[in-house]
This record gives sequence, structure tokens and C-alpha cells, in this order.
Amino acid sequence: MTTESLISSKFVGFTQAKRLQESVLARHEKRVLVWLAERTPDPIHSDHLTILGFAAQVATGVSYALASVNQLWLVAAIGCLALNWLGDSLDGTLARVRRRQRPRYGFYVDHMLDSIGAVALMGGLALSGRMSPAIAIGLLVLFLLLSIQSYLATYTLGEFRMSFWTFGPTELRVLLIAGNLALFRWPYVLAMHFRLFDLGGVIAIVGMATMLMFFTARNIVRLYREERLL
Repeated sequence: MTTESLISSKFVGFTQAKRLQESVLARHEKRVLVWLAERTPDPIHSDHLTILGFAAQVATGVSYALASVNQLWLVAAIGCLALNWLGDSLDGTLARVRRRQRPRYGFYVDHMLDSIGAVALMGGLALSGRMSPAIAIGLLVLFLLLSIQSYLATYTLGEFRMSFWTFGPTELRVLLIAGNLALFRWPYVLAMHFRLFDLGGVIAIVGMATMLMFFTARNIVRLYREERLL
């Protein structure tokens, strides 16, 4: 038996989950990503893009932390967010376009690095002086809980949800970029009583908590009905 046959037989029970992407920008983003993937030079492969996305996410957190000294680092954070989008979004598309997919490896590496990158990003925001550390921690906890919910649903339901309602990672990056630009004009809002990112963070916490409760409850009901004891 060949090495390829041994690998195939070892993982014969693995089934790739259905990808659910329903965000506002998903349709247009997919076209752009396929266009980029078809024109990506051959020496560049998915692992390079994964590393780029992760490094850019960590660099975004560092840029936010340095913004406490000089607000021009907010511009650097915008560039890092753009590179994070490129690496994080294009790696999987490139693999699919080239028919070089590694579903188990890609799923594990991408989302493990996403979690570590989220810690770096929120840590940077907590140190930036533009957001309360408590709010940054709250956002991080809810992000990780939503991620856990999504990964458990992938295993138990065979559905990997890449967005919640019409909101996904790309929309989050767009909001962060818009927020960075707005900080130069309106660092404080509501009669100068609240920092802009604190207000946005509280709104995000409420929205993410609502998503978490809704999808958790829905999946529990679905699983209960599908495995009802007679």
C-alpha cells in the first residue's frame, strides 16, 4: 500500500463541514479573492499567506499599543488590518483555486492562529489609551466564546459558520479602519464624556452577547430534537 493510500485510509472518516458565509460583503469579497488567487505567483502558497495574516494581526495589536505614544500608529494599524485581511482571507481561497486543500490542517492552523492573534489585537487596544482595558477584555472573551460555539457546531452539526447574521471578520476590519480614521477627529463622543472606542466596544459587546445566546440556544434545541430520547 502506498503512502498516499495509508493517509487516505487513516482519515477516511473525516468529512469537511459545510461553510456558512452570510455576511454583507461576502459575495463581493469572494469575487475579489478568486481574482487575486488566480493571479498569485506560483512560489507563493497558502502557508505564506497564513503567516502574513497572523503576523499582520499581531502587528495591528502592537500598532494600537504604540498609539498611546503617537496617534500616527493608528495609520499603521490600518495598513496592518489590510494585510491581515489579505493573508487571512486569501490563504483558503488560494488552496481551493489550486486544488491544494488540506481541510484538517487548514482549519486547525487558521483558527488557532486567529485566537492567538485576537489576544494580541485586543491586548493592543487595551494598552492604546483609546479603549478601556475592561471593555477590551470583554470583547476578547466574547470573541473566544463565539469561536468556541462555532467550532463545537462544526463538530456536532457539520456546519462551520464564518459569520453571524450579516456580520463577519471582514466587516469587523472595516469598522476598525473607519474607527481609526474617526479617532483623529472624534476621540470622544456624547458631549466628550465617552471615548469613541469605548462606546463602540460596548455596542459590540451587546451585539456579540446577543449572537452568542441566540446561536447557542438554537443549536441546543436542534441537537435535542435530533437526538431525542424515546
